[in-house]
Amino acid sequence: MRHVNLGRTGLPVSRLCLGTMTFGLQCDEAESFAILDAAAEAGITFLDTADVYPLGGTGAEVGRTEEIIGRWLRGKRDDFIVATKCVGVMSRRRWDRGASRKHITEAVEASLRRLGTDRIDLYQLHSYDPDTPIEESLSALDDLVHQGKVGYVGCSNFAAWQLALSLGRSEARNLVRFDCIQPRYNLLYRRNELELFPLCEQEGIGVIPYNPIAGGMLSGKHRPGAATEGTRFTLGSAADRYQDRYWHDPVFETVEELKHLAEEAGMPLVTLAVAWCLAQPAITAPIIGASRPDQLQASVAALDVTLDADLYRRIDEATRGYRASAELR
Repeated sequence: MRHVNLGRTGLPVSRLCLGTMTFGLQCDEAESFAILDAAAEAGITFLDTADVYPLGGTGAEVGRTEEIIGRWLRGKRDDFIVATKCVGVMSRRRWDRGASRKHITEAVEASLRRLGTDRIDLYQLHSYDPDTPIEESLSALDDLVHQGKVGYVGCSNFAAWQLALSLGRSEARNLVRFDCIQPRYNLLYRRNELELFPLCEQEGIGVIPYNPIAGGMLSGKHRPGAATEGTRFTLGSAADRYQDRYWHDPVFETVEELKHLAEEAGMPLVTLAVAWCLAQPAITAPIIGASRPDQLQASVAALDVTLDADLYRRIDEATRGYRASAELR
């Protein structure tokens, strides 16, 4: 497994990151452990989670994913780079969410307990909080870094202007800055190529995109009509979000075109999709997920794939429209 530095930092991370949003809902603890074992066997040393995971349930499950990871990490914590996030709704208490100093300082302590560790390697704001000045959030994160509870800080789901604003405030106030961003990115959602990725390349921000296979849409297994039970397109509160993102006739048509390209190239569509993501110059480590250990194989295989110029051009032509819109309707 190749390792690369996270943005401009000196922190090496594996070229693929394991996402864990399925742990504790789609996957029970035993299955989650098996997925973690398979990822470790493949050489993945970078794990990403969030305090609000697993998503898609009733909300009562929040924190369960971190607890599962914490139990699996016993005795091997030093062998992995662990990333988690805060900002999501953790309870009915109005202050138990967002990016206020109060919530960040309380959320990190709760994550440390659930993960069974004394430090978090990468701590991220899960989304931009319009109700909290970014200086307040950055100041709280700065304190956590100086206390040794957090190594590096990042953000997720920030627009380019929000990241740029944050970087400016960090520089002006001499506060810790975001060295990583976690955006949605795949062949069916390419808008971040226009503004966010050029900013990241200019400023040395690591990019660890989630949804590289579009929640399973780029597996090619779905068909128009009723969504497959047990997938993100049918699972609890997350189902509507994923169907709104990808469950559209033009998307199915694009997936069919990409399947043909993958077949011609002699690889599964998942492998092609992850290989394409890895080939983008701004990308540090795509976040791959699974609900079964064997599902990791096609994603890991992408590490050994080099897309030739003609195939890359044909993929780009088939998906270029997704640079301008979330989906082609």
